[in-house]
Amino acid sequence: MPDAKPSPADIEKTPDKVKAKAGAKAKPAAKPKATNESKLAKLGLRSDMDLVLHLPMRYEDETQIRPISEAGFMGGNAAQVEGLVTACDIQYRPRRQLVVTIADDSGPLVMRFLNFYGSQVKQFAVGARIRARGEVRHGFFGAEMVHPTYKVVEEGDPLPDALTPVYPAGEGLSQTYLRKAIANALKRVDWRDTLSPALLESLQLQGFEASVKLLHNPPPDVDEYALMERTHPAWTRMKFDELLAQQLSLKRAQQARRAKGAAALPVIGALSESFLKALPFQLTDAQQRVLGEIRADLRESFPMQRLLQGDVGSGKTVVAAMAAAQAIDSGFQAALMAPTEILAEQHFRKIAQWMEPLGVRVAWLTGSLKKKEKEAAQALIGSGEAHLVIGTHALIQEGVEFARLGLVIVDEQHRFGVGQRLALRNKGLDAAGGITGQTAQVSQTVPHQLMMSATPIPRTLAMTYYADLEVSVIDQLPPGRTPIVTRVIDQNRREEVIERVHAAALEGRQVYWVCPLIEESEALQLQTATDTHAALSAALPDLRVGLVHGRMKPAEKQIVMDAFTRAEVHVLVATTVIEVGVDVPNASLMVIEHAERFGLSQLHQLRGRVGRGSAASICLLLYQSPVGQVAKQRLMTMRETTDGFEIARRDLEIRGPGEFLGARQSGEAMLRFADLEADQWLVEKARGLAQELLQTDPATVEAHLARWLGGREEFLKV
Repeated sequence: MPDAKPSPADIEKTPDKVKAKAGAKAKPAAKPKATNESKLAKLGLRSDMDLVLHLPMRYEDETQIRPISEAGFMGGNAAQVEGLVTACDIQYRPRRQLVVTIADDSGPLVMRFLNFYGSQVKQFAVGARIRARGEVRHGFFGAEMVHPTYKVVEEGDPLPDALTPVYPAGEGLSQTYLRKAIANALKRVDWRDTLSPALLESLQLQGFEASVKLLHNPPPDVDEYALMERTHPAWTRMKFDELLAQQLSLKRAQQARRAKGAAALPVIGALSESFLKALPFQLTDAQQRVLGEIRADLRESFPMQRLLQGDVGSGKTVVAAMAAAQAIDSGFQAALMAPTEILAEQHFRKIAQWMEPLGVRVAWLTGSLKKKEKEAAQALIGSGEAHLVIGTHALIQEGVEFARLGLVIVDEQHRFGVGQRLALRNKGLDAAGGITGQTAQVSQTVPHQLMMSATPIPRTLAMTYYADLEVSVIDQLPPGRTPIVTRVIDQNRREEVIERVHAAALEGRQVYWVCPLIEESEALQLQTATDTHAALSAALPDLRVGLVHGRMKPAEKQIVMDAFTRAEVHVLVATTVIEVGVDVPNASLMVIEHAERFGLSQLHQLRGRVGRGSAASICLLLYQSPVGQVAKQRLMTMRETTDGFEIARRDLEIRGPGEFLGARQSGEAMLRFADLEADQWLVEKARGLAQELLQTDPATVEAHLARWLGGREEFLKV
C-alpha cells in the first residue's frame, strides 16, 4: 500500500481565516504564502515514508537539568539549566540587545539575544520560569549564554526521556513542526520489513522499525558517540538499505537497457581504416584496449552505456572519433556534446580536420550561431547529410531532430545535469530504428552512449554510482609527454613570477595565466582577468598578452585562441574557459592565480593544458594568505602528485560524492547516509544482495525500491 501524504490537519490545526470586514475595499491579492506542506515537498518529503526516513543530523540532550554553577564546566559542550527570571533589559551598548538574567539556587546566569522580537520581552517577565540550553561562557558579568534555545515552563514540568532530534530543515520550517510531522508519520507507516528475518540474521543487521524508531527517539542510555558518528547498528541498517536501493535501481536500469533495442553498429569499414592510417601517431596500448571494448559494445543490439575515463591528455578524443567512425561506417549518425563552446569548438576543429578529408560531413551546432546558420545545421542533421554533429547543449534543444542517431558521445559528462544527458539520449528514440522501416518493436531503440571524463572516478564510487555502466580506463599517457613540476607560491612573490614568465617567453615558450573572476568582486577581493591583462601588458611591454573570458563573443575568443595556437600571443590571460580541451604543445608554463579558490578537479584540468609538448613544463599555484584547511589540502595534493586517480581519491575525501559527481545538478540527493570511504564494506554486501534479489525475489526488489526511492529512479538511469 502506498504511503499516505501527510495532511497538515494531522500535524497541527490550521488557524481560522480572518473574515473580511463588511464593505471594506478589496485589496489586491497578496502573494500566497508557502504552506508547510509545500515547504516539506521542497525537502522531498511528500509521503509518510519520506518523513520517517528524514533522519536527524544531530541530537540535543534535554533529559537533564544542571545547576547553573556547574554548567560552565562542560568544556565547550551545551548544558541545560532552569531558573527564574530576575531581570530583563534592552541594552544599547555596544549594540541593541536583549539581556535576561535567570537564577537557580546555585547562582545567576545571563542570557544575551542580539536578534529578538518584542514578544520575547513579554515572555521574560520577572518571575517566569525558563528552561534554557546552550554553551555557557564566562563573560564580564559572570556566566552567560548567547542565543540559547529556551522555553517557558512550569515548576515540575517533566523532562524528555529521549535525546531530542535536530532535523535538516528548509526555510520557514521549525524543528517543532518537523518533529510533530515525523511523530505523526511514525504512527501511520507500514512497518513491514523489506528484508526477511533470515537475511537480517545472515547480514547481521537490526530490524527496520527498531532502527528507525531508535534514531528518531534515542533513549538516554544510548551510546551517544556511536549515534553522532553514525556507527550505531541502527545507522548501519539505514546505510545498508540506502545502498541496496541504489544498487537495485542501477542494476535494474542496466537490465532494462539491455532489454531495449539499439541498432547494432557492426561495420568497421573504409572510413575507420582510412582514419586510423591518416593519424600522425600510433595509438597507445591502452587506447587500443578501450577501443576494442567500445567496438564490441557497438556490435550489440542493446544500447552501450560506457564511461571512458582517462587522465588529462591521455587521448580520449581520438578513441571517441574512432567510435563515431564505426557508427558512420554502419550507416548511422553520431553526436558529440561538450559542456562549453570552447571545448566543443576544439573537438570540432580537431575531428573535422581528421574526418572531412575522408568524406565525412561534420555539422556544428551551438547556442551562439545566428538563426540562419542554426537552421542550416538543423536541416543537415534532420536530413541525415551530417554524419557527425558536434556542439554544446544546443544539441538537445527543441527543433533538433536526427535522421538516424546511432551513437551519442558526452564529453566531461559530470558537467551536465542528469536531465540534460537524458534529453540527448532520448533524441535518438525511434530515429535509430524507425527510419529503416524495421518493426514497431524495434522503433523503441535508443542510441549507444559513450560518456567521457578526465576526472577519474575512484573504484568505490564507480561501484556505487556507476553500477549500471561499463567502465573503460585509458591508464597510459602518449609517449613524449614530459612530467609537470608544480610549485605553490605566495601572492607576495608575484613580481618574481612575472620575471619567470618573461624569461620563459624570451626562450620561445608560451604561458597561460588563469584568473578566477572576470569582474572585481568586493566580497572576494580577487584579482580579475581584465586587471591582470592590463597589469601584465604594462609589465611586459615587449610581449604580446592576450585575453580570453566567458563574456567575450565566441568569434572574439576564437581569434585570440587561434593567435595563441600560432604562437603570435606569448601570454594568454584567461578565466577557466580554457579548463578543458585546449591543446597548444608549445605552452609550457601555467600560472593559476588565487589557486586556493579552485577545486582539485579544476586545478588538475588547468594544469593539464601544459606538458603537451617535449619541453619541461611548470605549473605555479599563486595563493593569497590566510589559506583555510581544505584549500591547504588541495594545494598540497597538487604539489605532491600529477596522478589523476590519486587526485580524484583525495578529492572524494575532501568534497564527498555528491559534489564530486556533479550530482547536485540533477536536483536529487544521491546518498544521504552512507559514506563511501567509511562504509565500503557495506557497498560490497549491498552489491552482492542486489544481484541475488534481482534474480530470485522481484517482490522484495519492488517493495525496497518503493520505500527508498518512491518514483525517483529515472535520474539514476543515465
